[in-house]
Amino acid sequence: MKDKIVIITGANSGIGKAAALKFATEKYHVIMACRNMQISSVAQKDIIETSKNANVDLMNLDVSSFDSIRTFCTAFKSKYPRLDILIHNAAYLNHGEKEYKLSPEHIELSFATNTFGPFLMTRLLVDHLTKSSDPRILHACTTNIKHFFDPKRKIEFDNLRGELRDTRPYSTYKMYGDSKMALLMLTFKMAEEFKSTGIKVNALQINRIKLSKETVKKMHSFWKVFSWVQNLTNPLPSGMADNYFHICTSDEFKNVTGQLINHKRAIVQPSTTEKGFSQLTNLFGSSSYPKYASNPQNIEQIWRLSTLLTED
Repeated sequence: MKDKIVIITGANSGIGKAAALKFATEKYHVIMACRNMQISSVAQKDIIETSKNANVDLMNLDVSSFDSIRTFCTAFKSKYPRLDILIHNAAYLNHGEKEYKLSPEHIELSFATNTFGPFLMTRLLVDHLTKSSDPRILHACTTNIKHFFDPKRKIEFDNLRGELRDTRPYSTYKMYGDSKMALLMLTFKMAEEFKSTGIKVNALQINRIKLSKETVKKMHSFWKVFSWVQNLTNPLPSGMADNYFHICTSDEFKNVTGQLINHKRAIVQPSTTEKGFSQLTNLFGSSSYPKYASNPQNIEQIWRLSTLLTED
């Protein structure tokens, strides 16, 4: 697989690093697209030594910055003849954050990093993906989208630039869930848009994994204790990295597109009902996602906004 090229954003820690190691071990040419070059260079060296694969490149990328994305894509396309796999793994979720943070383009940081950045990056790399014989895109989603089983839950389209920062309290967890729901809806729309090109676009619903000490330290007291307890049984990131690899390389998913896939590698279906006992199954199971995600109006709204915000 030496000639197969994969980009993984946020590949210096957690699932991203585990995925980079997995692909490198399987002899793929890995591009680690990362923001913190100091931390990332250490991770790169570790991956090269462990995998015994020297084809692990590190390129600077801040997914929240449109200028950084454009610079990265230009540099990548000048260096590589095509792209086989694009994994949007990087995400912004700053535990304990209470204030609105904006990207260089003045977009709320969760949406800039988790939604609009990946949209722009994909758009700029489409031509290179079409040069692959089996191009695949994977979006890292989250179980946090289950909050949309609540009929009152909506994406705050009126507040994506922090317009209501003086009157609406900031919740990093809500913005994270909203931005990942938006990314899931973009997954469905991209799959349709790219169908004629052969590019497959799917999302993986990330289940619980063992959190780093640095992440747990950022949490409030109750959640800090809760996370420490959960970490006793939470699986390592390597298990989810194996899912990244399987979805992006196996024959099983070669013709699958426009789907949300759970941690058991099963395709998740839109819920048929969100009332009564069925709602408990929705919330505690892993076989259905909120109908909000498949609503055509919601999908078109996030698609239009993504297109508008990322236009040159």
